[in-house]
Amino acid sequence: QVQLVESGGGLVQAGGSLRLSCAASGFTFSDYAMRWYRQAPGKERELVASIHGFNMDTYYAASVKDRFTISRDNAKNTVSLQMNDLKPEDTALYFCNAASHYSGNNYWGQGTQVTVSS
Repeated sequence: QVQLVESGGGLVQAGGSLRLSCAASGFTFSDYAMRWYRQAPGKERELVASIHGFNMDTYYAASVKDRFTISRDNAKNTVSLQMNDLKPEDTALYFCNAASHYSGNNYWGQGTQVTVSS
């Protein structure tokens, strides 16, 4: 049974930091790119950051580059998103996503809320 369980969301003031974590189970973790998406009220879900399953190549949306850092631990089947210098526009529901490098398998977590107050 595939599970992606996010944690670490919360309420923080602008300029603060949060660290999101996602614990994965039920699939071969290193076969999957791990991604963080977010969705703000009334907006489409957007890709925030991505990390390759084994070469650790990363991608960041322009809006978070130099503020957010994605990392993964293939031994612990976890992926994290360190978010620094948070802005009110970072307020959203953040989702962990796993996308297979070899098939169309794609899995989603339930999401964790991040709220940044001004």
